Amino acid sequence: MKKTLLISCLFIAGLIYGQQQTVTYSIFPSSFEDTDNITITFDGTSINEGLWGVTNNQLYLWSWSFDINDTNEQDCPTNGAWTNSSEDNVLTYNSGTDNYSISFVPTTFYQRTGVGRIGFLIKAKDGTGDKKSQDILVEVGSFQVTLNSPTENEAQIVTSGSNLSISATNTNGDANYVLSSNGLVIDTQNSISNYSYDVNNITSNQFFSLDVTQNGNTITKSFSAVVNPGSNEAAIPSGLSDGINYNSGDPTSVTLVLDAPLKDFIYVAGSFNNWQPTSAYAMKKDPGSTKFWLELTGLTSGQIETYQYWVLDETPIANSPTLVKTADPFSTLVLSPFDDSGVPASSFPNLPAYPSGQEREVTVLQTGQTPYNWQVTNFNKPNKEDLIIYEVLIRDFDANRNYQDLINRMDYFKNLNINAIQLMPIMEYDGNESWGYNTGFHMALDKYYGTPDKFKEFVDLCHQNGIAVILDIALNHATGRNPLVRMWMDDADGDGWGGPSSESPYFNTVPQHNYNVFNDFNHQSTLTQDYTKRVVRQWIEEYKIDGFRWDLTKGFTQNCGPGSAANCTDTYQQDRIDVLRSYADYSWALDDTHYVIFEHLGQDGEEQQWANYRLNESVPKGIMMWGKMTSEYTDLAQGFGASINRMGHQSRGFTEPRLVGYPESHDEERVMYEAVTFGNNSNPSHNVRDLNTALSRMSAIGAVSTMIPGPKMIWHFADLGMDDSIWTCSDGVTVQIGDDGCKLATKPQPQWANNWLSDALRSQIYEDWSKLHTLKVEEPVFEGDYSITTSNGNLTQRIDIFDTSIPTSQLRNVIIYANFDVNTRSINTDFPNGVTSTWYDLMDPTGNTTVSDISLSITIPAGQFRILGNQPSDVLSIDDKELFAFTIYPNPSRSAFSVNTNVSDIEIYDLTGKMVKSFNGDFTRTDTFDISNLNTGMYIVRVENGNKQTMTTKLVKL
Repeated sequence: MKKTLLISCLFIAGLIYGQQQTVTYSIFPSSFEDTDNITITFDGTSINEGLWGVTNNQLYLWSWSFDINDTNEQDCPTNGAWTNSSEDNVLTYNSGTDNYSISFVPTTFYQRTGVGRIGFLIKAKDGTGDKKSQDILVEVGSFQVTLNSPTENEAQIVTSGSNLSISATNTNGDANYVLSSNGLVIDTQNSISNYSYDVNNITSNQFFSLDVTQNGNTITKSFSAVVNPGSNEAAIPSGLSDGINYNSGDPTSVTLVLDAPLKDFIYVAGSFNNWQPTSAYAMKKDPGSTKFWLELTGLTSGQIETYQYWVLDETPIANSPTLVKTADPFSTLVLSPFDDSGVPASSFPNLPAYPSGQEREVTVLQTGQTPYNWQVTNFNKPNKEDLIIYEVLIRDFDANRNYQDLINRMDYFKNLNINAIQLMPIMEYDGNESWGYNTGFHMALDKYYGTPDKFKEFVDLCHQNGIAVILDIALNHATGRNPLVRMWMDDADGDGWGGPSSESPYFNTVPQHNYNVFNDFNHQSTLTQDYTKRVVRQWIEEYKIDGFRWDLTKGFTQNCGPGSAANCTDTYQQDRIDVLRSYADYSWALDDTHYVIFEHLGQDGEEQQWANYRLNESVPKGIMMWGKMTSEYTDLAQGFGASINRMGHQSRGFTEPRLVGYPESHDEERVMYEAVTFGNNSNPSHNVRDLNTALSRMSAIGAVSTMIPGPKMIWHFADLGMDDSIWTCSDGVTVQIGDDGCKLATKPQPQWANNWLSDALRSQIYEDWSKLHTLKVEEPVFEGDYSITTSNGNLTQRIDIFDTSIPTSQLRNVIIYANFDVNTRSINTDFPNGVTSTWYDLMDPTGNTTVSDISLSITIPAGQFRILGNQPSDVLSIDDKELFAFTIYPNPSRSAFSVNTNVSDIEIYDLTGKMVKSFNGDFTRTDTFDISNLNTGMYIVRVENGNKQTMTTKLVKL
């Protein structure tokens, strides 16, 4: 089904598995040319709209076309997206006859000439969950050719020395027939309408084309004869892994290994045999297993070669092909005829050319490669308790959308003081500009982001700067391009694509959970487990990856297929607990300090089984769990109350801090967008829907999120107050919400285009968060215990962080106060007894800001925070941080300005030294200061903060 080729992005949502329906149809006229107007009619009585969730008779045509040779397949330009069909293809409902119809001229509809065949189906607007009919194929034109024997586009398996009978017929009168084998003409017959020919004594693989010409039009039918190599068994050499095994001592040889249960024999076709494998390229069958293997010799060191496996089954089950040509499922680099033209040369210089005459992905191998020269070979990972993870979608991080962008912005990460970068999937996925969850090859880097060596350079540079690298990995599913799908597929329409067949040793034919996308792996299969572990080993050993975030771990159960309770997937499932533990164990066997993170978002009872796993070891383990807290932090940013207790691990029953809590992720709406769109606007002087006001509240969001003990995560550019909706379209203006909307659209880059780091309010968030991160990572107390309390209807938050094992002469008690009201609040400090009588403001590196009265009530402006400790901290170096830096903006100004920090007094002097204006009070970054009555000219602005520190700057009045 053509859908397999179209999906280039993945929207993780609750997709319910449906049921494909067989519909009855008719075409008028029954025989037509591509320039004729045709009408396709579907019998409405054969369609169960309710099964697909269709309302108001909204059904759509999904269509594609082939050229006259049945080779060049193209989608109908007006299809739309599989999850959101275009209204151009909506069917007309005829209530009187209870049928659906659509009329078009093929050349106009498909926007091409020479249409030889059309394919179509009908579907719901959102076709996920198989809400579609069967695929239907119809020939176009009065001149048609039928290959009667053998089957078109399939391999006829023959024994060496046997014969092959070929027969074909055509319509519309006599035609000329030309039969070629391996590119050489072997028979010509003219002016006939029935063709027959016998090819005798076949001893090697032959690839046939039959060209049939009538009145200047030629139709080509292709087929092949593949010789069964017979008994070809040999024990597999020890120490080989699935996939490519390079011989370090001999750069002219390589050994390929493929595990293929139920398959009879396999050839290796590639650039080294001109894609026409002889018996020398038949893989050997290991008699003790289901593995096939072959040593390739005579290769040139350093030369790039490409290959595919030809996997053959002499007695395939119904709808499964005899021959599947496929790339290696363990490819580390693949070439794609669908995507490679869209890979920028600047990102992947000297990308090898896709081999002409082939189809679908091919695998790249290259002996004698120069190993990458790692600068850091023994990276010491940050403690799990200290992790501040920065989630990045490379596509939307910077303009070039590649690894070099990340390398160029290393100072951005370093100055923010994060210590881990988590990349959304970078494994070879369908398409180019994608989120990456539509993975086709789990061991191969997607070329759109750059070369393998460039990615290694990025990892190496991160390690040089103390930053761990975590990969998001989608092993719940695979797309139809994955070789493990295609080798055992159900391909009823013979187009070379399909879902898993009942023989698949890797995939379920029917998803076993409620959140399925693409093809559902069976993780109770030993082969699936072996494949998963092989993938894990590749990224740890080849790229020195520090951890994985496992996507959609709810899908790792086999217990919740059709007929299960609606909430089965969300309930406790022992089988996925056990298999996911085994994957974590394997990771730790390779790397004792490897990070294992699950995106489960499930019940506490099940998550506890992973979070509390293997904690009492010399190197404590414990699987980290994603902790979504978007709603709660959005409420606080908006100026409404919320409890944030579940941002900490204790509320979930985790023994140790193993909760990666986050206010935002790639899947959730931006906190800032919600604030400026729906924020509390009850106080005109602190209207959260005002952009500057909303930005001024984000530092407090950071204080009460990342500072809670345990690993925490930031979605890229939250640290600059990103206020574009995740539903923002590529134009940067339109916001399209619903279905997939523009959620998956490539995003604009305002953070760099508008230089947000020079924007006073946005850069203040970045600087404040940087200080907070430094405190968290450097001060041991933040690995201690904590409590979270609230008051004023959950609008004022208090977080106590403490470690009683630390002496009182050091920082052992920290209290964070934050006011998310839209009004200033007076908060009772209520300091713990017996700790200290003097508390220090930890955001002030001078240690000058203190609170000495333990019963004092402190005043915190709306949207602001204070962080106090029993001792000052010296981790915020005075050399690195200005004691009291401020900016006024806009500058120059015509009528008013603001200050980027909280101040108590502002005085304005002319150049003679005369004070011409002053402001006294407790001002925040959202306040403005009127200078409309000042004359045009230059002035000196002097400001003072609550610590009696003063600074001056120049102001230009226009």
